[in-house]
Parts: sequence; structure tokens; C-alpha cells
Amino acid sequence: MIVSRRFGYIFLKTARTAGTSTEIALSRFAGPDDIISPIMKEDEILRRREGGCGPQHHHARPGQPAWQGRLRTLLRRGHCLFRNHMSAQELRPLLPEQLWNDSFRFCVERNPFDRAISLYYWCCRRGEDTSLDEFLESPRLNLLIEHGRRIYLDDAGELLVHRVLRYEHLACQLEELRQELGIPQPIRLPNAKSECRRDRRHYSEVLSNFARRRIESLFEPELQRFGYRY
Repeated sequence: MIVSRRFGYIFLKTARTAGTSTEIALSRFAGPDDIISPIMKEDEILRRREGGCGPQHHHARPGQPAWQGRLRTLLRRGHCLFRNHMSAQELRPLLPEQLWNDSFRFCVERNPFDRAISLYYWCCRRGEDTSLDEFLESPRLNLLIEHGRRIYLDDAGELLVHRVLRYEHLACQLEELRQELGIPQPIRLPNAKSECRRDRRHYSEVLSNFARRRIESLFEPELQRFGYRY
């Protein structure tokens, strides 16, 4: 998650949508007053290698003394105020109203059929012996809802962002956004977490009939809103 005062945007990070890669790429242009949430240790290493700015101003609200935020984080055992995969509804009350209103807010969404397979390989990356159908039947698939639509929608299902970029066209849509925001150089995406997925076939060659029906049932709102089809 990034709140950029320098270029006037808020990036909200959904799961399994190249969110970490996008965040690393954007952090290369961070200003000294921007809020950047921490990411996983290995991803922070990649961020430094890519020349990105690491976590900053994530302990305290804007205008609050930094030491108060660090003390709160210590007392809450490392729980940062501004964190990875923070929803718009969680973030909004923590920012000055003018900053929220004046910032261009965006996130990324992905075809649910492909996204579910990506989550399967991520969760089973340490060698877990679970079939895809078994995984899709488990509650872990709900992670894509918690870190998906609930990141950018309110309780009534209304968008709290100005634009939802598509994973399938991410590079060109980021380039369009870069020009609108005035970011001076191309947003170069690294390949964060891309090594987890071993089967690179199209999802239609991978999903069973059960898996297709399960995903269609759980992700009907995404299929309807963004026009995704099997």
C-alpha cells in the first residue's frame, strides 16, 4: 500500500494480482513524505535491488509524532498502522480528509479463474500435498475475497477507488496512469513471487468442472462487474 503525496495517488494492494511487483515499481518514485507499508522480507530485498524506497511513515497517522506510532507498534507486537493489503475503508479514517479526496485511488483486479490457480500455488509453495480441487473447496479461497473486492469496495458494493486496472493489461495501463500522474520514468515491473506457479497452462486446461463452478459461485460479483468470462 502506498499513499503518494509526491504524485497524488493511493495504491491499494489486492492479492495475487502482481500487487507486490507494482508496489516495488512505484516505490522507485517515492517522495520523502509518502506512506509505504512493509512487505515480506524477501520482497524488501528485491525492492532494494530494484532501487525502490522501503517502508516509511507506516507507524503513525500523518501529523502524529513518529515516536508515538513506533511505541504503539511495539506495544501491539509489530502491528503497523499502515499495512500491506489494507482496505480503502480501513485507510480512509487514518488520512486527512483532503488527502483522501485529492488522491487518485487505484488497485488491480484479475480474472478469478486464473487468480484462484495463482493462490493455490502460492499457498502450496512449500510442498503441501493438496489437490487443486481440495484447495478450492477449502476456506483459504476466501483470501481472494478478503484481499480482493473488500480492498476497494464499501459495504454496499460501491467502488472506493477511481480506477481498477486489469492484471491482463497491467503494463500498458500503468503506462497510461504514469503519464496522467506525471511520474517521470516508465514503471518497470519486477517478477516478484512469480516463481511459485509451476503449471503455466491456460486455466481452462487446468480447472475441473467442479473448480469452474466453485469459482463462478464465489466470484460472481467480479465476473459481472468486470466482464470476465470462462
